[in-house]
Parts: sequence; C-alpha cells; structure tokens
Amino acid sequence: MAGTAGCAADTPEATPLEGYDSYVALGDSFTAGPGIPPQTQGDPCGRSGSNYPTLVAAELAITDFVDVSCSAADSTAFTLPQTTFGGATVPPQYDALRTDTELVTVGIGGNDIGLVQLALGCVNLAAPPQGASCAVTNTAGGTDRFDEAIDTFAPTYDTVVDEIRRRSPDARIVLVGYPTGIRDGGCFPQQRIWPDDATYLQAKIDRLNTVMREQAEAAGVDYVDLRDSTRGHDACADPDNRWMEGLQVTAGAIPLHPNAAGHHNAADRVLAELGD
Repeated sequence: MAGTAGCAADTPEATPLEGYDSYVALGDSFTAGPGIPPQTQGDPCGRSGSNYPTLVAAELAITDFVDVSCSAADSTAFTLPQTTFGGATVPPQYDALRTDTELVTVGIGGNDIGLVQLALGCVNLAAPPQGASCAVTNTAGGTDRFDEAIDTFAPTYDTVVDEIRRRSPDARIVLVGYPTGIRDGGCFPQQRIWPDDATYLQAKIDRLNTVMREQAEAAGVDYVDLRDSTRGHDACADPDNRWMEGLQVTAGAIPLHPNAAGHHNAADRVLAELGD
C-alpha cells in the first residue's frame, strides 16, 4: 500500500485495483481506531483519521467515503441508534448506506459475544494458583459459554449481508476479521494473563474469525483474514513490533486494541483482497 508498507511487514504485492466511487465502513472499535492519532475532536465514536477504512479510501482515492464505525458497537448498532460511552446518541450505521454505494467493509461481532469482557476476565495480577482461570470459569459444567455465544451469533453475519444488499444492491461487501490478540501460552507476567488463559482467549478470537469466514463464503462475499498476518505482532511482541496493544498501552491506541501499525496492516490486507 503506498505510504504504509513500511509500517507492516509482509505486505502483499500491489495489484491493480478496481475503481470505487463510494465507500461506507461499518464496524466497532477495531474498525474505528479509538486513541490512534489523529482523533476528531468531539467525535463520540472515537474514530481515527488513520484507521484502516480511511487508509483504504485514501489509497483508492475515494472522495465519497463515510465511516460510521463506532467504539462499543455491536450488531444492534447497525439497525438502532447507539448510545456511546460519553452519552451521545449516534444514528444506526445502516443509515449511511445508499443505493449507489459501491464498497462496504464490515468489522463486527466482538462486542456481540463479549470479547473484551472475556479478555478483562482473564487478567490475573498474581501467578497461579492465586486468582481464577477464565478458561476454567467459562467452561464450567462441560459447556463453553463463549463457543455457544459465537455459534448463536453466527447467522447474524448473513443477516448483515442481506441488509447491506437490500440497501446497496451493487456494493462489493468485505467482512474484516479480528487480528491476533495474544500468542498461545501468552507472556505472563508481561501481559497478566495465565498461559492456559491466553491460549483460551486466542482460541475464541479464532473461532469468531472462522465463523465470520464461513458465513462470508456461504453468502458469496469477501472475507479478509487478519489472523495470520498479525502473528508475532500480538500484545506479547516487543513494542517496536507490536500491532495489538495489551493492558498497558505503548503506542497511540486503547488497551486490547490494534494500534496504528495494526490498522496499516489491516488496510493492506483489505486492498489486497480488493485487488484479487
């Protein structure tokens, strides 16, 4: 990607891209980029001026670009107004779609299944056996409540695609997955998540990504995988190679979210998919 390849390793080779005149970005905080400069003053959703949708729009020279992604959004924020953490109310994200919209990216699902809450529930300040394991707690009784939540949510992706097609029948739709959050086994005590819990947490992120990919394929839309390209750049990586922030932020972002380098990588992957 012009001007961004130096920020993300293993950037796919440039491919001639189809032209798009209009682009709408839907999604949650992993799309919006809260905490990443530049932040628009007064924006209740915490959207960054260098999040991956903005970078994609700039690379494709799309002037008719609308980013309605919003921190803390779940899929209900697509159809209903969302009340943000600051108390502001923002319109349903679907309202940005028009009949002539040509490109739509979607990053959603993490808040529907409680992904950030899961990560926070895995934090332990002390080493085992002090504290409680989130892997054990969430699989008590032989049922994994996060697997159940992900599987229950899965058909929502098809519903989202159907509604986008209804409102923007000619749009190319791209579902964007979640990046690697933490490596298997973690890096306790650098990140205060026990080894088994780190593996469990990443397994739930992987499961959500798998479900998103399967639903995208079934619906005949594009899916952008961020899992493989972000290996080694998770919250356990050295700060210079870290694209996902941990509990203590080392670059402009918020905890447990991608930083600017992570968004550059996501933009490169989206552009590679569009050029495929």
